[in-house]
Amino acid sequence: MKPRAAMGKADAAHQPVRRQMLVFGKPAIGEEEIAEVVATLRSGWLGTGPKVGTFEEQFRSYVGARHALALNSCTAALHLSLLAAGVGPDCEVITTPLTFAATANAVVHTGATPVFVDVDRRTQNIDPALIERAITPRTKAIIPVHLAGRPCAMDAIMAIARKHDVRVIEDAAHAIETVYHGRHAGTIGDAGCFSFYVTKNLVTGEGGMVTTDHADWASMIQTYGLHGLSKGAWKRYGDEGYVHYQVLHPGFKYNMTDIQASLGIHQLSRLNGYAAVRKVIWEKYDAAFADLPLERPAPEERDTTHARHLYAILPDVTRLGVTRDALVADLVKEGIGTGIHFVALHLHPYYRNRFGFSPDDFPNAREISDRTISLPLSAGLAEQDVEDVIAAVRKVVLRYA
Repeated sequence: MKPRAAMGKADAAHQPVRRQMLVFGKPAIGEEEIAEVVATLRSGWLGTGPKVGTFEEQFRSYVGARHALALNSCTAALHLSLLAAGVGPDCEVITTPLTFAATANAVVHTGATPVFVDVDRRTQNIDPALIERAITPRTKAIIPVHLAGRPCAMDAIMAIARKHDVRVIEDAAHAIETVYHGRHAGTIGDAGCFSFYVTKNLVTGEGGMVTTDHADWASMIQTYGLHGLSKGAWKRYGDEGYVHYQVLHPGFKYNMTDIQASLGIHQLSRLNGYAAVRKVIWEKYDAAFADLPLERPAPEERDTTHARHLYAILPDVTRLGVTRDALVADLVKEGIGTGIHFVALHLHPYYRNRFGFSPDDFPNAREISDRTISLPLSAGLAEQDVEDVIAAVRKVVLRYA
């Protein structure tokens, strides 16, 4: 390894791979989406209206669920699904620490306690064997997270849930195209929660969806998602005239707008094409990094479809003699934006202090958390963007190797 001083001089003189920063999570937005948003603005109907209804029906049909309820975020979807499952104070919900804060935050918002179990080291998804050990009389639900678009071991998870009579709410924020043994993610458990955030495979800027086959859950989520009102806003002010509403519950302001749905309608129609583009990029990364001292994502399992939302590498930081964060900083200097998915939740101050977690409580999650780097992976990337990512990763890693 070069001395640090020598590296500093080299860094000052080196030319970055690209001058213009490649933003991580660059979305692919087409002219159809832009035209649809303009049409929505001109219609005067900007809130929850007919386009939200169209988007819900199209999404319901796409995943094969009986009900689909559009909301303003996946966080809202998780929160309302937990309430529909009867989760509240004195309940426990089992989930993974290797996820975004929203997964566990939604549990806390119900008054329940999140119970973390470690992940499988290879798949990075929640380990079903550890779920079984964590179940107590207070366990009300399990939230498996399909991390990066890879499906969890849902057969095993559902068997455990049935055995102990607990609900399963799938966090499918990364998993719109994910299929497990012939079934779409989000349709295997009692409910599925999807995200349409700007970095996701389907983009509405902000937005989310709940899918479920339970009619009573769907009715409750729809009502609680708009202030607990008995009628949706677009029905109250529709062509048939004003309809009085009643407040049935102290609900939330979680509704999706027609502006967001205008994007989603066209994004949904392009999912298969976008997935094919990401698969090509994924395979280029796999080939380009095969000789480097880093772990690439595990291969797709048999009889499953990986949504390929994130391509995360795990550099061998011990061999390289450098931290993950230093590698990320070096990639930024080369003009490449990256993501960290995720810093494990038990390492964050709130969860560490509130629930008394120690860093080594979940060793697999911690190791992945300390090493993971997500690279740009989007249908919005140009071929040169992909070549720049490859060049930068190889340049940075080989500098230390």
